[in-house]
Amino acid sequence: MAAKINPRAGQTADPSMLINVPRLVTAYFAGKPDPSVPAQRVAFGTSGHRGSAFNNAFNEGHILAISQALCDHRKASGIDGPLFVGIDTHALAEPALASALEVFAANGVEVMVDQHDGYTPTPVISRAILSYNKGRQHGLADGVVITPSHNPPEDGGFKYNPPNGGPADTDITSGIERAANGFLEAGLTGIKRIPYDRARKSPSVHRHDYIGPYVADLAEVLDMEAIRSSGVKIGIDPLGGAGVHYWQPIIERYGLSATIVSDAVDPTFRFMTVDWDGKIRMDCSSPYAMARLIGMRDKFDVAFANDTDADRHGIVTGSNGLMNPNHYLAAAIFYLFTNRPQWRADSAVGKTIVSSAIIDRVARKLGRGLVETPVGFKWFVDGLCDGSFGLAGEESAGASFLRRDGSVWTTDKDGMILGLLAAEITARTRRDPSQLFDELTRELGLPFYERIDAPATSAQKNLLKALSAEKLGLSELAGEPVLSTLIVAPGNGQPFGGIKVTSESGWFAARPSGTEDVYKIYAESFRSEAHLRQIQQEAQSAITRAFGD
Repeated sequence: MAAKINPRAGQTADPSMLINVPRLVTAYFAGKPDPSVPAQRVAFGTSGHRGSAFNNAFNEGHILAISQALCDHRKASGIDGPLFVGIDTHALAEPALASALEVFAANGVEVMVDQHDGYTPTPVISRAILSYNKGRQHGLADGVVITPSHNPPEDGGFKYNPPNGGPADTDITSGIERAANGFLEAGLTGIKRIPYDRARKSPSVHRHDYIGPYVADLAEVLDMEAIRSSGVKIGIDPLGGAGVHYWQPIIERYGLSATIVSDAVDPTFRFMTVDWDGKIRMDCSSPYAMARLIGMRDKFDVAFANDTDADRHGIVTGSNGLMNPNHYLAAAIFYLFTNRPQWRADSAVGKTIVSSAIIDRVARKLGRGLVETPVGFKWFVDGLCDGSFGLAGEESAGASFLRRDGSVWTTDKDGMILGLLAAEITARTRRDPSQLFDELTRELGLPFYERIDAPATSAQKNLLKALSAEKLGLSELAGEPVLSTLIVAPGNGQPFGGIKVTSESGWFAARPSGTEDVYKIYAESFRSEAHLRQIQQEAQSAITRAFGD
């Protein structure tokens, strides 16, 4: 089923929609999660724990429990270097930081917080971890980012990046989740904690310059001189997120012809245009949330925005408006692999299994390997670390790539360098990324891609996770023979929690949602919009039959 678009989508948020920040912060400290209620337990996935204090899903108890569980994990794993900690601009980020510091300081963890009590993007934390750990075998650093990403203003989030700088793998997150819920069940008994004032003054809590080193190193990953000398006009919208105070130092250091369209920070996010479903959401890949910057497209050669923790990107071109994330990935891959001569000759492209097949065609054109993984950036960490991935990206507008010399930059998504890359492409090719993508499709074919949701019960979602090629029973897809039916990602043999069917000129993949009673159908055709619709209909019919068998 196609999403039903709210009539307010794309319009500035009405005052009646704004969160009551004092009430939200009060709920954070006053609310007591009940661990016997599943929705109130810690659920610590690769994107950490997320929820709202209004429904006892993100409260002080959760953060105290997670923080102690993390301290215990560090001790058991022999991680005794600094813990780099960043926050975004959501209302619950500062209260959660206060709670976490009380526990970290009580446990003697060496914590690095922003020197100006400011905001720190996810990629900056990843880069700080990797820079500190370079050449070290012992005393390794790791990090925490307090963010729910682009989620609505009432949400909070808390995620962990281990010493490899990327999202924590399941073996780590499941252990932290289990231990944190144990603390909740024990009424927080066993948690070490000191008062906030003492924690801030503790000798183990240090102020750290995050902005300076990140800004200085950008020239190692991008051709900043080409961007400067070309005079390409750039528009930048931080969407009120953690990158807000990074852009002016970048503009000044590198002499860019760039305009920050807004540097407003407001935990209600009242300046946002409403997303497709009528909610405020800082999703830089949504044409509704990005309406402000799209409306300014004629003022710039290229413009971009980032989500609230700046790990995702949204690219707006003068020629074509907001780019589909898959289209920008394809253009970025082609440009980088033809303009980074120091990268390894065997560096491959990393992509998720539900990303567009135009990426496969670009990789073949370049003569580069393609590694297709399950959804989740954690699958790209090792390849970015050792340089075997030149670029790794997801269909949901998250990616990172190597430094110009072929060494690792970040092992988590970096929306800021993807935005600046759009400016580099425009500066060096005199074409914006939309125009580059159009050139590629004239040779490789134009993809028609869409993700839709369809209803599914919990039992049906479990069936979908276990669905096999035999059970699905498809030998033909939209008039073409089925070439493959996959339940594991071909790049690493890992199950991706769903099924993917491919033919010569199209494919679909189906995966259950982890948060809603729906399953997601990703589909693509290289023929036409009508062919895409046929693939979607046949996919949904086949899965419905499988549910009924």
